[in-house]
Amino acid sequence: METIHSIENLNAFVNEEMLSIVYVSRPGCSVCHGLLPQVENLLDDYPKIKARQVNADEVPEVAGQFSVMTVPAVLLYSEGKELFRKARFVPIGELNQQLAKLNHFINE
Repeated sequence: METIHSIENLNAFVNEEMLSIVYVSRPGCSVCHGLLPQVENLLDDYPKIKARQVNADEVPEVAGQFSVMTVPAVLLYSEGKELFRKARFVPIGELNQQLAKLNHFINE
């Protein structure tokens, strides 16, 4: 998963993509490091959904602009509109259901 290093690039990514996932984490977060490979594996099944990772320590503005109060956070957007959000405890099964549902619409 590619990393975004500025709030401007993050905003552009979220607003321009048909479906996008933002994965917000911190370097010292063991849960973040454990969840990332699971999210990446899940995204292998959805090649049309673009994903980017952002380090909340490197881009602190993500907390205010995206209302991220805890990490890890998985945010799902469609052209700038938030569709799904989970933070701290991210159930992979629930994320998969949301992605499958949305993927169905973009493949029609």
